[in-house]
Amino acid sequence: MTPVLPFDVSAAKAQVLQRDILDRLVAQVPRGRLTGWYYTPVALRFSDHIAWDVCIYDCMEEFSAFEDAPARLVEMERRLLKRADVVFTGGQSLFDVKRSLHRSVFPFPSSVDVGHFKQARSPGDDPADQAGIPHPRVGYFGAIDERLDVDLVAQTARAMQDVHFVMIGPVVKIDPANLPQNHNLHWLGTKSYDDLPDYLRHWKAGWMPFALNAATRYINPTKTPAFLAAGLPVVSTAIVDVVRSYGAAGLVQIVDDEDITATLRQVLAQPQNPLLAKIDARLADMSWTQTWAAMSGHVERAYATKNVLPFRAKAGVCSTGCAGPGRLFSVPNPANNNAVSYRSE
Repeated sequence: MTPVLPFDVSAAKAQVLQRDILDRLVAQVPRGRLTGWYYTPVALRFSDHIAWDVCIYDCMEEFSAFEDAPARLVEMERRLLKRADVVFTGGQSLFDVKRSLHRSVFPFPSSVDVGHFKQARSPGDDPADQAGIPHPRVGYFGAIDERLDVDLVAQTARAMQDVHFVMIGPVVKIDPANLPQNHNLHWLGTKSYDDLPDYLRHWKAGWMPFALNAATRYINPTKTPAFLAAGLPVVSTAIVDVVRSYGAAGLVQIVDDEDITATLRQVLAQPQNPLLAKIDARLADMSWTQTWAAMSGHVERAYATKNVLPFRAKAGVCSTGCAGPGRLFSVPNPANNNAVSYRSE
């Protein structure tokens, strides 16, 4: 559900309204196991009163590093970490930061729907708003915000006047008027996920011109494996997780301001991506289905751990065959009708 609030509502009133919406939603759901899945600590503002059976913090960003991040965000994340039963991180760099803050932290770098993006390897019609753009094309898709190095984008477009750069995605938190303009720069706006392969199949390469700043220090871009699944060679600035996961394996070309033009020229000169077999082998174990199966296992273990009954065996009370301290015995758990083991004292 997405809450729809009055346009001119105050922040305080918005929290009250969202809390009410959430309460009514929870009340309508048949109660089995109530799971709270958080992507941002800010959601605690309207949900901190809910008694979740399992609480999960799926941390995809280092939010405190973002421009205009709420001042209380670090404190709210500390509260969420205290409540969470399981913490997932969207990459290895985030895991390195969060692992000391919680007892159950697990890294899950971006997965990919290979079948969806692999459609881009087959012929198809060019979307209408892209059909008139000359070739060769280098493309980007994703949020266009402070993480994108717009100066690098402008510099590269000026240096490669014969190459056309297609930029797809919503402009967020930056003024669209400040986006660089050139005859070979094409800002096409937001496209649906379903339509992305139609655009990518008509690009010669994908690029990720991210700025190297606090907002990008811990990102693990989902577009990296998507580009690779589409069969496109990829050129990226030195995002730590991209370097670790793909640059070191030779699957992505890592560049800086000085060599991005030469690298793009080299990539564009190739008749086809020579790494497809190596890429497909790498992507074979990166499906969202496999990721969810692993995540679900951690959630189930967290639930089982929370539902272990606190029981201290006393001398002469045990009726399950324990003969003394240190013996294991089982009693039924009324929460799920499963037998749970305990150690006597």
